[in-house]
Amino acid sequence: MEVLPETEEFLAVARIVRPQGRRGEVAAEILTDFPERLGKLRRAYLENPGRRPEPVGVESVWPHKGRVILKFSGVDSISQATPLRGRHVLILRDERMALAAHQYYIWELMGCRVVTECQGAQREVGTVTDVEPTGGVDLLHVATRRGEVLVPLAQDICRRIDTAAKIIVIDPPADLLELNE
Repeated sequence: MEVLPETEEFLAVARIVRPQGRRGEVAAEILTDFPERLGKLRRAYLENPGRRPEPVGVESVWPHKGRVILKFSGVDSISQATPLRGRHVLILRDERMALAAHQYYIWELMGCRVVTECQGAQREVGTVTDVEPTGGVDLLHVATRRGEVLVPLAQDICRRIDTAAKIIVIDPPADLLELNE
């Protein structure tokens, strides 16, 4: 899911690509790792650049060719659906899907302080600026005073992750933090 900076209480679950059909439906790119949740939407919010997102009823949802087709209440024609192109379909952040233990949304890791801990004392490493999916163990891009360091998002290295406190305590192998110097 994508967080929109100007609307931090919302999460984007889809982006409207174009009108679909003649009755006001729209085709949307799926932005969530949980596309099945879209079929259960009855209410969403439409991104409204420069203003607060507007609530909208969701009449129906169905998958189509790797995308999702949405029918919103009050959007009943191509001419009403066309201006929606490019807008994000949002949900409240509090309505996000719960994750299993040791799983995190990328947006939760962004901005976390990364520290090492030795005998109760913490040493600042840097701040997470990006999370790179690799198909295996994801990589945290950490901005340090000396440049960027890549830290594998592995339980053996990332010993404690507290997204509420925005801190990740790591126990890196020897020389990991010096690799990019």
